[in-house]
Amino acid sequence: MAEITAGMVRELRERTGAGMMDCKKALVESGGDMEAAIDWLRKKGLSAAAKKSGRVASEGLIGVASGPNVAAMVEVNAETDFVARNELFQAFVAEVAGLALSVGEDVEKLKSAKFPGKMHTTQDELTQLIATIGENMTIRRAKVLHVPSGVVATYVHNAVKPGLGKIGVLVALEAANEFEAMEALGRQVGMHVAATSPTALDITGVEPSELEREKNVLREQAAASGKPPAIIEKMIEGRIRKYYEEVVLLEQVWVHDGESRVKQIVSKAGGKLTGFGRFKLGEGIEKETTDFAAEVAAMSKG
Repeated sequence: MAEITAGMVRELRERTGAGMMDCKKALVESGGDMEAAIDWLRKKGLSAAAKKSGRVASEGLIGVASGPNVAAMVEVNAETDFVARNELFQAFVAEVAGLALSVGEDVEKLKSAKFPGKMHTTQDELTQLIATIGENMTIRRAKVLHVPSGVVATYVHNAVKPGLGKIGVLVALEAANEFEAMEALGRQVGMHVAATSPTALDITGVEPSELEREKNVLREQAAASGKPPAIIEKMIEGRIRKYYEEVVLLEQVWVHDGESRVKQIVSKAGGKLTGFGRFKLGEGIEKETTDFAAEVAAMSKG
């Protein structure tokens, strides 16, 4: 019998998109014959995923999971919104979110971790799911927040099931006690974050390049007014404060009352907001757009 090397397994995996264990088994079953192994995987339906790997996957679900002093959030993408309603897909996203609680937010580590209840990896489980459902799918990103004492609250906007939806938020609140109150506050902050989409927790967290870019724009706008330099700098200072109120979570106006600052609400409750995360499904993914009418017209001509 031919020796099955790691290189052979890797080559078969690259050619078929099947899981490592499935590739090894296929090579064993085919006596090391690469083409026969490919056929074996095709017959088992395990190489179908490779044909779908080039398709844009921008739909899917955000999943969140919680544990003591920790919470995790993942984005798993598919090609169509229809898959988000598939129970197998939903169960997979929920399991990956739960797995991130212990594995962390490194996506590659998540993929290579043993899938709960199975002998194979999470990536292998995903490959099998792709073959079963018939769409390309990817584990795109993950976020995990911890607190030494307190809560990491979660919020999912328009949830299709508990912990699964299109916008997910994590909110880390440190507190010595009153954990139930902190959980309720954290959920409110989560709703706020979902609505306002801040980019930084506090002023120090604003990207220096983004801040300088904003200042340059404001400086040019103010200069056009023809006012003296000293007045222009005062104008810029005021507008930067307004900028912070738009992008910095702690400086934002609390959406639930339209008056207070988020930092005031959290301080009054006796907590300390130390971190947050917000995932909106598909954000930043370049989606392929097609003109359906033009497609039909082209087909009728051809």
